[in-house]
Amino acid sequence: MPDKSELRALLSEAAERSIRYRENSVERRVAPAPEAVVAVERFVEPLPDSGSDDTDVLAMLDDIGSPATVTMTGPRYFGFVIGGSLPVTVATNWLTTAWDQNVGMHEVTPATATLERVAMDWMIDLFGLPKNAAASFVTGATVANFSALAAARNRVFADIGWNVEADGLIGAPPLTIIVSEETHPTVFKSLGLLGFGRNRVVKAAVDEQGRIDIGRFPDIGGPTIVCTQAGNVNTGAFDPVGEICELVKPKGAWVHVDGAFGLWAAASPDLEHLCDGFQAADSWATDAHKWLNVPYDCGVAFVRDNEALKSAMAITAEYLMTETESRNPSDFTPELSRRARGVDVWAALRSLGRQGTADMINRCCSNARRFAGALTEAGYEVLNDVVLNQVLVSFGDDATNRTIIDEIQREGTCWCGVTVWQGRTAMRISVCNWSTTTEDVDRSLDAILAIARQQNY
Repeated sequence: MPDKSELRALLSEAAERSIRYRENSVERRVAPAPEAVVAVERFVEPLPDSGSDDTDVLAMLDDIGSPATVTMTGPRYFGFVIGGSLPVTVATNWLTTAWDQNVGMHEVTPATATLERVAMDWMIDLFGLPKNAAASFVTGATVANFSALAAARNRVFADIGWNVEADGLIGAPPLTIIVSEETHPTVFKSLGLLGFGRNRVVKAAVDEQGRIDIGRFPDIGGPTIVCTQAGNVNTGAFDPVGEICELVKPKGAWVHVDGAFGLWAAASPDLEHLCDGFQAADSWATDAHKWLNVPYDCGVAFVRDNEALKSAMAITAEYLMTETESRNPSDFTPELSRRARGVDVWAALRSLGRQGTADMINRCCSNARRFAGALTEAGYEVLNDVVLNQVLVSFGDDATNRTIIDEIQREGTCWCGVTVWQGRTAMRISVCNWSTTTEDVDRSLDAILAIARQQNY
């Protein structure tokens, strides 16, 4: 075991290596060099019989691992919808890791449990959600969707007299699940985990931007859960959630919103109109590690019916301190053991404030429009209405698109992903990083257009 001086030296070196990595993330290539990827095979070895010096372990991790990472923290990563982690959240993440708190019960972890409660209240206020809503801090939108839909399952079955927690789904009355044709696959995964099945759904038709077409919405009868979307993963489009709520809630349906990144539009006065009517839903899922730019991993589920979420998630045992007037985080999350994710959310919102959060969201959307405008002007086809931070561009036929995207990723100036949108292969640009500037956009455009022109001529 290291003494105090050895501990300080080890952690100081870790901090210095981490700081150096972040400082270099602006200028380093986004995709790792091929030789760096090959070098990670040096990690593959038999378990050593004897241990190694801690500083040697750290050095090996940094010397081999760091060069082989994709620079998702940098300003020119536009692949998946991934934020870059604000500096203050990296710092608080280090500190909460040093605390090593298992955030399950308030009596055991009062500081982190309180910070999560404050962060929850701030987000509820920021999104305009019901003030009495409950929240789960989980790994990401997959588990956030799962948690919210677990609450939906409990409440919808309870409304027809079936105790699904006690009696399960075998022999349960039939329940209808309505999803969009453009529903994200994590929702289907959540439905499978909850025992509903991934395929036993009714799919609502969508328009050319991937929004649910309210004019062709399925008829409902009996207990129903409707899954909607804030921010299509390809186009950024929003389902007409308010209209859907007006249509189905009088019939007793539960409306869920998958807002992995799009829900953050509600934090911007310039964009909140996209979320009109969303507050009438029953549950919402989002990610903080996307547009709030906190470190991985951090998703959040919100549920209007506090007791429905608690009934699906609460746990009791004789050795647990569950009898308390304080809010026990473990009553609202699938996990009993987990890290203090909510602290990073608190830090980001405390650092940015309401205005800073809106400015960050607006800046990303402005940069997305800058991409779309320049690509259109260059003669390439932007396939979506750029209403948020997503841009879909086609450079020609499917084979040409894939060749260009592969070369853009290899070249290293920026990193953009490939997708298939309504039968067409396209490049997807997701602008989600707090540090992306117009200079980063222009530098990326120069590289993208040079590669595209080379392939097209």
